[in-house]
Amino acid sequence: MAIVFESKVLVRFPDCDPFRHLNNARYLDYFMNAREDHLKQNMGFDVYASAKEQGLGWVVSGHQIAYLNPAVLMETVIIDSSLLEFRERDALVEMRMWDEPKKVLKALLWSRFALIDLNTGKSVPHSPELRARFAPVESRLAEPDTSFERRLAALRPRTVTGSR
Repeated sequence: MAIVFESKVLVRFPDCDPFRHLNNARYLDYFMNAREDHLKQNMGFDVYASAKEQGLGWVVSGHQIAYLNPAVLMETVIIDSSLLEFRERDALVEMRMWDEPKKVLKALLWSRFALIDLNTGKSVPHSPELRARFAPVESRLAEPDTSFERRLAALRPRTVTGSR
């Protein structure tokens, strides 16, 4: 069973383009902020406190994003996130932005995070403590070799209402 955390966000004026759509670059900010909030609120895990105490932090090593339907000015959107893979040195997180009734998918994001020693800048393996903490919330997809494109295709037919 997938473990999915979610939160609501209001799309604000400074985050929009001249067409009153959420600016493409701001989607990443909304997603990253939501994921940090999800970890803190649902798992009691503060990424910044952990970085300060442990000297370790996750950095983005890659994003794949699809913009499906625009999020618009003053719209409340729901952002959900789930941990798809928790490997030795990195993690893959899926994040989705929905309209408020969660009927229309606005965007899909896969982000890969590498664990880094903040003093050396080098990748390090997850500790047994981190593995114990995050393994229970790992929600692998039913088909282990699912690509971003296949996942998008599985979600897209039910949710696309228009083009961007």
